[in-house]
Amino acid sequence: MARSKVIDELVEEFRERRPIRAGSLIITVYGDAIAPRGGTVWLGSLIRALAPLGLNARLVRTSVYRLSKEGWLVSEQIGRRSYYSLTRSGWRSFERAYERVYAEPHLAWDGSWTLVLTTQVENGRREALRKELSTLGFGTFAPGVLAHPLPPRDALTTLLQDLELNNDVIIMHARNEGLPTSRPLNRLVRQCWNLEELAAEYERFLERFRPIWRAVRSARSLDPQQCFLVRTLLIHEIRRLLLRDPQLPDDVLPGDWHGAAARLLCRNLYRATYRQAEVYLGETLQTAEGPLPEPAPYFYRRFGGLDPEPTSPPTEQPEAAWNSTAS
Repeated sequence: MARSKVIDELVEEFRERRPIRAGSLIITVYGDAIAPRGGTVWLGSLIRALAPLGLNARLVRTSVYRLSKEGWLVSEQIGRRSYYSLTRSGWRSFERAYERVYAEPHLAWDGSWTLVLTTQVENGRREALRKELSTLGFGTFAPGVLAHPLPPRDALTTLLQDLELNNDVIIMHARNEGLPTSRPLNRLVRQCWNLEELAAEYERFLERFRPIWRAVRSARSLDPQQCFLVRTLLIHEIRRLLLRDPQLPDDVLPGDWHGAAARLLCRNLYRATYRQAEVYLGETLQTAEGPLPEPAPYFYRRFGGLDPEPTSPPTEQPEAAWNSTAS
């Protein structure tokens, strides 16, 4: 299959970044590709998959070791090989974060706001709670008062339960007097979430990936490895933006907001590349039992639904080919 020059240029641009932040990229690969297929992978095969993105064996080993120390991964040694799996806390973090990445936004808004009052939480835990709430899109309206117009309610409940704070916070609902929005409220929204900076980053995302979408859409056939690289960099970039995006309704967003266009581009490009990327994953990544298992059913619910057409049977790799990267 012919390789795309535009995709090669995208990969080369990523390889030239300094620092690369290998740990963050590995988190992306685990959440996007490995978690739906069992959550465990042989380190040597992970090194092989990440090599085209500029991560050498030493950097990958160092990064997964650090992720293990941070509680994301746990390792198991079988013979000469190391296998890394997601921890339970790692799974929960992925569930909260990646729901925001892959779920279709629901932006029908009735004008009400959810307020979380943290003044009854002890000082030592209040800042940790504020940071966790910010990952769900909450902004600070005032000291001890966080707000969101359309919060993910299940994720909020789970978060408070995990932190054992569901009996220490006060959750209230409020409405702007009169119209759903007002000039002072809109100013407050822009201050709380720094929307101008995020809008500029969405615009840069569109500039980077629109040429990729044109190349993929016009290609007669797609190279599996390039599809994996595009899908990985696509999710790596959009994840960074969406986890900072409060996902506010259109009523309170600036008129030149690019978030919706970026989401649409991401969805279309993911749908166009995921199947060949899955072929590459099946051929490249391994567990102790052999190739990765097929994706779990929830994988096909991403971005409003993927076509669950079976991927081609993975090609068995000769033992000698893997020994060169064994860890």
